Amino acid sequence: MRYADGGGLTAAGRAKREAVRFEAAEMFERGVRPPEVARRLRVSRKSAYVWHATWREGGSAALASKGPGAFPCQLGDVQAERLQAELEAGPAAHGWAEDQRWTLARVAELIHSLFGYRYTPRGVSYLLHRLGWSPQVPAHRAVERDEQAVARWRTEQWSRVRGRPSSWARGSSSRTKPGRIWVQPRFS
Repeated sequence: MRYADGGGLTAAGRAKREAVRFEAAEMFERGVRPPEVARRLRVSRKSAYVWHATWREGGSAALASKGPGAFPCQLGDVQAERLQAELEAGPAAHGWAEDQRWTLARVAELIHSLFGYRYTPRGVSYLLHRLGWSPQVPAHRAVERDEQAVARWRTEQWSRVRGRPSSWARGSSSRTKPGRIWVQPRFS
Protein backbone atom coordinates (compact mmCIF):
# COMPACT_ATOMS: atom_id res chain seq x y z
CA MET A 1 0.00 0.00 0.00
CA ARG A 2 1.18 3.48 -0.76
CA TYR A 3 0.00 6.67 0.84
CA ALA A 4 0.15 10.14 -0.61
CA ASP A 5 1.34 11.78 2.61
CA GLY A 6 4.36 9.48 2.91
CA GLY A 7 2.85 7.53 5.78
CA GLY A 8 2.40 3.82 6.10
CA LEU A 9 0.82 1.15 8.21
CA THR A 10 1.31 1.01 11.95
CA ALA A 11 2.42 -2.22 13.63
CA ALA A 12 -1.23 -3.03 14.36
CA GLY A 13 -2.17 -2.33 10.73
CA ARG A 14 0.63 -4.58 9.47
CA ALA A 15 -0.52 -7.38 11.82
CA LYS A 16 -4.09 -7.02 10.57
CA ARG A 17 -3.01 -7.22 6.92
CA GLU A 18 -0.80 -10.21 7.73
CA ALA A 19 -3.77 -12.00 9.31
CA VAL A 20 -5.76 -11.42 6.10
CA ARG A 21 -2.91 -12.90 4.04
CA PHE A 22 -2.72 -15.94 6.33
CA GLU A 23 -6.46 -16.42 5.97
CA ALA A 24 -6.00 -16.31 2.21
CA ALA A 25 -3.26 -18.96 2.50
CA GLU A 26 -5.68 -21.26 4.37
CA MET A 27 -8.22 -20.79 1.57
CA PHE A 28 -5.56 -21.54 -1.06
CA GLU A 29 -4.73 -24.79 0.79
CA ARG A 30 -8.43 -25.78 0.61
CA GLY A 31 -8.38 -25.18 -3.15
CA VAL A 32 -10.25 -21.87 -3.28
CA ARG A 33 -9.31 -19.88 -6.40
CA PRO A 34 -7.91 -16.29 -6.11
CA PRO A 35 -11.03 -14.50 -7.45
CA GLU A 36 -13.16 -16.19 -4.80
CA VAL A 37 -10.56 -15.39 -2.10
CA ALA A 38 -10.65 -11.76 -3.20
CA ARG A 39 -14.45 -11.68 -2.97
CA ARG A 40 -14.59 -13.36 0.47
CA LEU A 41 -11.81 -11.25 2.01
CA ARG A 42 -12.90 -8.06 0.26
CA VAL A 43 -9.52 -7.39 -1.34
CA SER A 44 -8.57 -6.72 -4.93
CA ARG A 45 -8.20 -9.60 -7.35
CA LYS A 46 -4.66 -8.45 -8.08
CA SER A 47 -3.73 -8.80 -4.39
CA ALA A 48 -5.27 -12.26 -4.28
CA TYR A 49 -3.35 -13.38 -7.38
CA VAL A 50 -0.06 -11.95 -6.01
CA TRP A 51 -0.64 -13.69 -2.67
CA HIS A 52 -1.48 -16.94 -4.47
CA ALA A 53 1.76 -16.82 -6.49
CA THR A 54 3.76 -16.00 -3.35
CA TRP A 55 2.03 -18.80 -1.43
CA ARG A 56 2.72 -21.31 -4.24
CA GLU A 57 6.45 -20.45 -4.20
CA GLY A 58 7.05 -20.21 -0.44
CA GLY A 59 4.01 -21.41 1.47
CA SER A 60 2.27 -19.52 4.26
CA ALA A 61 5.57 -18.27 5.69
CA ALA A 62 6.17 -16.26 2.50
CA LEU A 63 3.04 -14.20 3.27
CA ALA A 64 4.39 -13.06 6.66
CA SER A 65 4.94 -9.34 7.18
CA LYS A 66 8.43 -8.11 6.43
CA GLY A 67 8.11 -5.18 8.84
CA PRO A 68 7.92 -1.48 8.09
CA GLY A 69 8.98 -0.44 4.62
CA ALA A 70 11.19 2.43 5.65
CA PHE A 71 14.82 2.72 4.60
CA PRO A 72 17.03 2.12 7.68
CA CYS A 73 18.91 5.08 9.11
CA GLN A 74 22.50 5.24 7.88
CA LEU A 75 23.78 6.87 11.06
CA GLY A 76 24.47 4.81 14.16
CA ASP A 77 23.80 6.01 17.69
CA VAL A 78 27.34 7.35 18.18
CA GLN A 79 27.19 9.21 14.86
CA ALA A 80 23.75 10.64 15.72
CA GLU A 81 25.14 11.96 19.02
CA ARG A 82 28.06 13.56 17.19
CA LEU A 83 25.69 15.12 14.65
CA GLN A 84 23.59 16.48 17.54
CA ALA A 85 26.69 18.10 19.07
CA GLU A 86 27.74 19.58 15.72
CA LEU A 87 24.25 21.00 15.13
CA GLU A 88 24.24 22.60 18.58
CA ALA A 89 27.58 24.26 17.75
CA GLY A 90 25.70 26.24 15.08
CA PRO A 91 26.13 26.90 11.38
CA ALA A 92 28.91 29.46 11.89
CA ALA A 93 31.14 26.75 13.37
CA HIS A 94 30.90 24.96 10.02
CA GLY A 95 31.47 27.89 7.71
CA TRP A 96 28.00 29.39 7.25
CA ALA A 97 28.54 32.81 8.80
CA GLU A 98 25.98 34.80 6.76
CA ASP A 99 23.11 33.70 8.99
CA GLN A 100 22.57 31.41 11.96
CA ARG A 101 20.03 29.04 10.45
CA TRP A 102 20.23 25.35 9.76
CA THR A 103 18.58 24.44 6.48
CA LEU A 104 17.96 20.89 5.30
CA ALA A 105 20.53 21.36 2.54
CA ARG A 106 23.14 22.58 5.04
CA VAL A 107 22.50 19.66 7.39
CA ALA A 108 22.73 17.23 4.44
CA GLU A 109 26.06 18.79 3.48
CA LEU A 110 27.27 18.56 7.08
CA ILE A 111 26.31 14.87 7.28
CA HIS A 112 28.15 14.21 4.03
CA SER A 113 31.30 16.01 5.20
CA LEU A 114 31.29 14.33 8.65
CA PHE A 115 30.22 10.78 7.80
CA GLY A 116 30.27 10.44 4.01
CA TYR A 117 26.56 9.62 3.72
CA ARG A 118 24.29 11.33 1.21
CA TYR A 119 20.86 12.29 2.52
CA THR A 120 17.94 13.81 0.65
CA PRO A 121 16.26 16.86 2.22
CA ARG A 122 13.31 14.68 3.20
CA GLY A 123 15.65 12.13 4.78
CA VAL A 124 17.37 14.92 6.71
CA SER A 125 13.96 16.10 7.89
CA TYR A 126 13.10 12.62 9.21
CA LEU A 127 16.52 12.33 10.88
CA LEU A 128 16.25 15.75 12.56
CA HIS A 129 12.75 14.93 13.79
CA ARG A 130 14.06 11.68 15.28
CA LEU A 131 16.82 13.66 17.02
CA GLY A 132 14.25 16.03 18.53
CA TRP A 133 14.73 19.03 16.24
CA SER A 134 11.69 20.81 14.88
CA PRO A 135 11.27 23.22 11.96
CA GLN A 136 11.00 26.79 13.11
CA VAL A 137 10.82 30.07 11.27
CA PRO A 138 13.11 32.62 12.89
CA ALA A 139 11.94 36.15 13.58
CA HIS A 140 13.99 38.42 11.32
CA ARG A 141 15.19 41.51 13.17
CA ALA A 142 17.58 44.12 11.89
CA VAL A 143 20.89 44.25 13.71
CA GLU A 144 20.53 48.05 13.96
CA ARG A 145 17.05 47.80 15.56
CA ASP A 146 16.51 50.29 18.38
CA GLU A 147 14.00 48.75 20.80
CA GLN A 148 13.47 52.05 22.67
CA ALA A 149 12.59 53.89 19.44
CA VAL A 150 10.16 51.11 18.49
CA ALA A 151 8.46 51.28 21.91
CA ARG A 152 8.24 55.06 21.69
CA TRP A 153 6.70 54.90 18.19
CA ARG A 154 4.13 52.35 19.39
CA THR A 155 2.95 54.55 22.23
CA GLU A 156 3.01 57.88 20.35
CA GLN A 157 2.19 57.10 16.72
CA TRP A 158 0.45 53.75 16.62
CA SER A 159 -2.43 54.83 18.85
CA ARG A 160 -3.19 57.62 16.34
CA VAL A 161 -2.79 55.41 13.28
CA ARG A 162 -4.71 52.49 14.72
CA GLY A 163 -7.97 54.36 15.25
CA ARG A 164 -10.55 54.16 12.49
CA PRO A 165 -11.66 57.52 11.07
CA SER A 166 -15.33 58.25 11.66
CA SER A 167 -15.72 59.31 8.03
CA TRP A 168 -15.29 55.71 6.90
CA ALA A 169 -18.51 54.01 5.88
CA ARG A 170 -19.18 50.37 5.24
CA GLY A 171 -18.01 49.52 1.76
CA SER A 172 -19.27 47.22 -0.89
CA SER A 173 -17.49 45.03 -3.37
CA SER A 174 -20.37 45.16 -5.85
CA ARG A 175 -19.88 47.42 -8.87
CA THR A 176 -23.51 47.27 -9.89
CA LYS A 177 -25.14 47.88 -6.50
CA PRO A 178 -22.71 49.80 -4.29
CA GLY A 179 -23.53 50.07 -0.62
CA ARG A 180 -26.13 47.33 -0.61
CA ILE A 181 -25.99 45.01 2.39
CA TRP A 182 -27.21 41.46 2.01
CA VAL A 183 -29.60 40.29 4.68
CA GLN A 184 -30.32 36.62 5.10
CA PRO A 185 -34.03 35.97 4.59
CA ARG A 186 -36.00 34.46 7.46
CA PHE A 187 -38.25 31.52 6.83
CA SER A 188 -41.19 30.88 9.10
